[in-house]
Amino acid sequence: MDRIVVPVATPEDAQETCLALEPHLDEIEVVIAVHVIEKAGGAMDKAPLEKREEDAEEILGIVENRLADEVAVSTRVAYDTDIVDGVFEAATDADATSIVFVAREGGRLIRLLSGDTAARIISEAPIPVVALPDD
Repeated sequence: MDRIVVPVATPEDAQETCLALEPHLDEIEVVIAVHVIEKAGGAMDKAPLEKREEDAEEILGIVENRLADEVAVSTRVAYDTDIVDGVFEAATDADATSIVFVAREGGRLIRLLSGDTAARIISEAPIPVVALPDD
């Protein structure tokens, strides 16, 4: 876990992920926090891009503020029509050694409708994946 990519989706997700990562920071050299802004691919986007970029800065700032005193942290905003592909591209670009995340809760219907991002990250990742507990 030298150079890890840590995808974060919301402020709460960023907080939970940092909390789960903190006991393992002595094993990590660099944390690359990534927030993917999902583009609609020709359709209308969910929210104005400027607002989503502001949200991304806030979310990534949480990771930087929580972890930067303990480990080197860099942040990236990725743009993709598929969140999982955006995470994988960021990991490849950063020459990451693994992807580390905390799976967010969601019922079966939510996972079915969203494409179960966590399952796709685990099953399709081009590098090792570590799923941390959220407690």
